[in-house]
Amino acid sequence: MRRRLTPVSAILLTLAAIGLVAMLIDRPIDLIIPAVVFGIVFLLYKFPPGRSRREYRPPRPSARERRKTGAASRRKSAPFKVIEGGRDDDEDRPRYH
Repeated sequence: MRRRLTPVSAILLTLAAIGLVAMLIDRPIDLIIPAVVFGIVFLLYKFPPGRSRREYRPPRPSARERRKTGAASRRKSAPFKVIEGGRDDDEDRPRYH
């Protein structure tokens, strides 16, 4: 569902736009410096400096390719054993209860 703009927020946005235009006309340098700083911070957030130094990892093969080669199964298959208990009756409770 679309959110509607309330009258208070519409008035605030209009006043902010008028203020930005007036500041741009009167003193453009006061608006350009924060815009440049914001742009630099945004670029550093999007493209961090340490990211280019990481080692290259080749992409992993898809699941279909791994199934074909048989490399998908790395686990050792272990059969499960059922160990029979030594209790006489199921009704008897152990002594530590």
